[in-house]
Amino acid sequence: MDSAQTTGAQRRVLVVEDDQTIGQAITVRLQAEGFLVRTAGDGPTAVETARGWHPDLLVLDVMLPGFDGLEVCRRVQAERPVPVLMLTARDEETDMLVGLGVGADDYMTKPFSMRELAARVHVLLRRVERAASAAVGTRGASIHLGDLEIDHAQRRVRVAGGDVHLTPTEFELLVCLAQQPRAVLSREQLLAEVWDWTDASGTRTVDSHVKALRRKIGAERIRTVHGVGYALETPAP
Repeated sequence: MDSAQTTGAQRRVLVVEDDQTIGQAITVRLQAEGFLVRTAGDGPTAVETARGWHPDLLVLDVMLPGFDGLEVCRRVQAERPVPVLMLTARDEETDMLVGLGVGADDYMTKPFSMRELAARVHVLLRRVERAASAAVGTRGASIHLGDLEIDHAQRRVRVAGGDVHLTPTEFELLVCLAQQPRAVLSREQLLAEVWDWTDASGTRTVDSHVKALRRKIGAERIRTVHGVGYALETPAP
């Protein structure tokens, strides 16, 4: 269902939510923020809409008819990388990690404020634009830390010669840590650098993304400094 009027340079957001009341509330708020919005109420419709419409971002509920939001995320990301803000009804870390593991960039637990949701959407899109600009500015540059290679230009990561698929947020988090190897970065620093957040309300988001990143590059590579933050370990010289 097309839920907005088409105008020139509006960013496209696909809202995937089977609760019509919530979906409409999200749509109205995002339209007020200047986005072009379409909605889908089940998994198959969401995948087909994303395939034909090419949204700039997905707001994606986990619980959906047809197949769930995790499967939607897998299928959409397999065809075309797109930032995903996942909505979950349960405040359980396992659910969050699974969502991040299949390609979501951020998550929110219901109930949530529409103001915060809109802010998260803006931040995700700004981060994608910033990353694209940084890739142009660092074309050909890469970071090598032992058998870990981070290619800025291609936004690719290799561990021991094998490709590792990271979400855009995981890539930015790894780059942030890798630019200051062995230095301990606080959760607040990481929130500011990677998420563009100016307060400490999202420290649990950092923790969840670090856990997802560890699963992909190796748990031993990221050291936890309890009560402070994280550091990327490097081979001894």
